[in-house]
Amino acid sequence: MLSTANITMQFGAKPLFENVSVKFGNGHRYGLIGANGCGKSTFMKILGGDLEQSSGEVIKEPGVRLGKLRQDQFAYEDHRVIDVVMMGHEEMWAAMTERDAIYANADATEDDYMRAADLEAKFAEFDGYTAEARAGELLLGAGIALDQHNGPMSEISPGWKLRVLLAQALFSDPDVLLLDEPTNNLDIDTIRWLEGLLNDRDCTMIIISHDRHFLNSVCTHMADVDYGDIRIYPGNYDDYMLASSEARARLMAANAKSKERVSELQEFVRRFSANKSKAKQATSRRRLIEKIQFESVEVRPSSRQNPYIRFEQTKQLYRQAVHLQSISKAYDGQPVL
Repeated sequence: MLSTANITMQFGAKPLFENVSVKFGNGHRYGLIGANGCGKSTFMKILGGDLEQSSGEVIKEPGVRLGKLRQDQFAYEDHRVIDVVMMGHEEMWAAMTERDAIYANADATEDDYMRAADLEAKFAEFDGYTAEARAGELLLGAGIALDQHNGPMSEISPGWKLRVLLAQALFSDPDVLLLDEPTNNLDIDTIRWLEGLLNDRDCTMIIISHDRHFLNSVCTHMADVDYGDIRIYPGNYDDYMLASSEARARLMAANAKSKERVSELQEFVRRFSANKSKAKQATSRRRLIEKIQFESVEVRPSSRQNPYIRFEQTKQLYRQAVHLQSISKAYDGQPVL
């Protein structure tokens, strides 16, 4: 449904990620995870068409509708809050606004009214007559009070504007939904509401979140951004932690075994390459070394860094810190020591 072919993103000498080919679809909900700065949001912007990749291609199947959580919370200051939500369904909103403009035009022609009739049919096709009610339900679920729905976005505080944009993304009801940190500025009750809403939907989702509980509750797959690549793991975050650790351990063990075998073969070649009776065997082992090295998978450095605190000892510490002898203490003549 949505895939990438050999996507590379490079801002400097070192690529953020390189030749990434990955597929998203079948109604799965993918958690896009990785260390801070590894390129999660950059990749999401590339998928959403907000950023041009250095090379490669994003492939969207014909007819697939894409929805995304926008981060520009100050872009709708003059619009009604409920209208901002309905703008999430771009085709429906375009049909509605063009139709209303025709009806408001006193000089509209017969052709204009024919066009309005077509737009009316399109509006109905998108269930436009219930749009405002559905948008209102989403706003209430996101914690936006009813008396704010018809007011301007300029009256909503910055953190709560993001809730309106979350409702906008959910209202779009797309085939593929991109959510970058959807739980930011949400309280526990609203997060639980969002979890239930996402779990009830059938569309494919790609979600960035640092909330492990949220990822465990919502996601069916993990897309791990690391080692300059993206690898898909089935299951939620806890499943990913186990599977990724096991996969890396197997890879490291296989590489260690390959290096040990190469070392043994190199020693044989070194000892017997000048020996006429062993020269053929030495040549055979040299070819085997090349084959093993070619088939070995390079273990790239991880973008994840484990933080730690190191205390430097400036002077020697002694086992006996204090020695007391013949100490006495009394309060109002009453000894306590």
